[in-house]
Amino acid sequence: MKKISLLSFGIFASLQFVNAQNISSKKWSDLFSYNNVLAMKEDNGKIFAATENGIFYYTISTGEITKLSKANGLHDVKISAFDYNPQTKIGLVGYQNGALDVITPQGITYVVDIPIATGYNGSKKVNHISITGDRATVSVGYGVSIFDLKKKEFGDSAFFITGGVFQASNEATILGNKVFSVTNTGLKTHELNTTFPVFSTWTTELAGNFTDIDSESALAFSSATATYIYNNGTSTPLAQTFGGINDVVVNSNNIIITDGSRIYTYNTNGNFAGSTSVGEACNTATTIGSKVYCGTKVSGVKTDDNISYKPDGPYFNDSYKIRLFNDNQLLVSTGIRANGYNDAQFNPKNPGFYYFTGTEWVYSSYFIGSTTEFNIVDVFPDPANTNEVFFTNYFSPTGYGIYKMKYNSGSKDFEFSKRYLVGADSQYINRPVGFTSDDQNNIFATIAFTGIATKSSLALYDRATDDFIIRDLNVSTGIQFPVFSNDLLWIPIPRTVNFLAYDTKKTASFSDDTQYYLDQSNGFPANTISFAMDKSGDAWIGTEGGIRILPNAATEIKNDPQFEPIVIEQGGLAEELFRDATILHIEVDGGNQKWVSVEDGGVYYLSANGEKTIKFFNKDNSPLPTNTITDIKVDKKTGKVYFVTFDGIVTYQGDVADVTSDFGNVLVYPNPVVYSQFKGNVTIKGLAEKTNIRITDAAGNLVHSAIARTGYYEWNLNNQKGKRVASGIYFVLMTNEDGSDKATAKIAVVN
Repeated sequence: MKKISLLSFGIFASLQFVNAQNISSKKWSDLFSYNNVLAMKEDNGKIFAATENGIFYYTISTGEITKLSKANGLHDVKISAFDYNPQTKIGLVGYQNGALDVITPQGITYVVDIPIATGYNGSKKVNHISITGDRATVSVGYGVSIFDLKKKEFGDSAFFITGGVFQASNEATILGNKVFSVTNTGLKTHELNTTFPVFSTWTTELAGNFTDIDSESALAFSSATATYIYNNGTSTPLAQTFGGINDVVVNSNNIIITDGSRIYTYNTNGNFAGSTSVGEACNTATTIGSKVYCGTKVSGVKTDDNISYKPDGPYFNDSYKIRLFNDNQLLVSTGIRANGYNDAQFNPKNPGFYYFTGTEWVYSSYFIGSTTEFNIVDVFPDPANTNEVFFTNYFSPTGYGIYKMKYNSGSKDFEFSKRYLVGADSQYINRPVGFTSDDQNNIFATIAFTGIATKSSLALYDRATDDFIIRDLNVSTGIQFPVFSNDLLWIPIPRTVNFLAYDTKKTASFSDDTQYYLDQSNGFPANTISFAMDKSGDAWIGTEGGIRILPNAATEIKNDPQFEPIVIEQGGLAEELFRDATILHIEVDGGNQKWVSVEDGGVYYLSANGEKTIKFFNKDNSPLPTNTITDIKVDKKTGKVYFVTFDGIVTYQGDVADVTSDFGNVLVYPNPVVYSQFKGNVTIKGLAEKTNIRITDAAGNLVHSAIARTGYYEWNLNNQKGKRVASGIYFVLMTNEDGSDKATAKIAVVN
């Protein structure tokens, strides 16, 4: 039976993550895909596998799978190279941005000072890493560098430059005291001596376009169609001609060649030992005993008897928008729009959508190998039957329109039901965007352009005819996701300085509807993009020029209102919050605080009125993969926050669950508070919307009092005089606003 562990302890000899830039914590976790295995290494019955956004290892004897990512120790995403030394228990991770993570039993060190050749303006991507003893070769677009694993620093670098033109080291390795590098012009070699950095002193052992190299008990390298064994200056080709080599691996007994989905094994003398296939494309492979293990592109690590091993996760990392429903079920769309939310940007992986059942991830076979181009901007569960889902295929050359699919729990797959042409039969004028539903389970979809209407439209799903009815909104050809709140549909208009509120009259008909169309005269500084209604009934509008707010919005929207900015004081000066910033998404949590995503600017957690920043996360101080968060969702029952990016999804365990006038499950943490182990604030969560707090010592003396309005409270352990309280037991006495509900707690303090 396969066991999954989310803990990082045990990776690389019970590694503890101690580093100067610790951006992970127990509050964070990842929802990354671990399907695309880029590199593997085996150590005493454990397979270490590097994927795009993390590393996992599989223990063959127990079936346990443990994962390591930016959420629990690594410092980045987009891994491009990896190697590991079983003797020293040290691993080295290379990223597309040129940075490295050095993983040792003592901790993880982030290295960003990769040497750059003067005049080089190309990619910094780490192409390949090969560890030999305490040294590693790091291949990049301008040559090869030697990295000292003990000192955690770079040594000599050889910049492959001739006549001002740089040449990449595709891969490199050390054998004896010599570096071997494969390039597009040949196999290059040089002793590790004082002239190593001078490219003109390197020797071309064999001319040709070579891509892969590895060494252990022997040295082998390859072109796209041929593999060579190198021995004392002689390169001997294997008799086999290949169709397209993806990787060459040398271990203590074998040379393993990955050729598409087929794996060829030779002994180190070049004698053929056999071949096998796992039935799908592989990036790399190795042998352990008599068994072949493949690093596949979409199934994790797969054995030659077609058994896959990987952490559960979505099919790919590409993500755009998330739908959270039915207690921890997720639907994730993967599309993307550009040029004023108008044009589709097609992903060559054609990712479709992902579904999380609450216990496991499901990917529909409908998308695997499909020739239809999918740019799914939204996927939405039917509120009347959540086994049926609708998705929008935006601006697709071959499959535009709205689709309905039905989930089959027996086969764990989605079955195609119907495709709806919500407009003319043309990709250019059939651009469905997003969905919402009202409290009568009526489903609405926004259509950016239909050809039937003059501009954008609203589509209503007619259950009786199983079709969509279209209404011309006569607004811009750009339109965003609709939100149903306070009996109205609220719709940003992203290509013009407009916003639309639409009154459906809560009927399954357009005949009696009313719309309210607002423009720059209503106070919008720029094109509107996002919307949220808070618990006080205030509308928050995100634009390309900041945030605007309308109190009592459901009533005031009908009176040609003025939207106002949030003004904060900075250094004695009044300033507009997020002035000139593009606000991608606004999400309201159970305590009425706001999560705000700023394009290329990370995410802010604001107080209910927006005047205080409670937290700020970006890719440098948190596990966020990028600084552009395209969607945010808060699970009101648990307080968990989902951050969606084009490079994957991470979650943060917030302190605010659904807040009501009464108390929830009151929890104090950490408790006990031991000063030598924790020096932060004590958090009390599960509070009422307004909570009166009194904290006393064991003798009943009042040491602290406060009023909490956010569903949780943080106490800094200071008394009313501003000094830290003494060691002891403290009692927390709490009442809600009208005194109808009470709660108590104890806090143990050890100084």
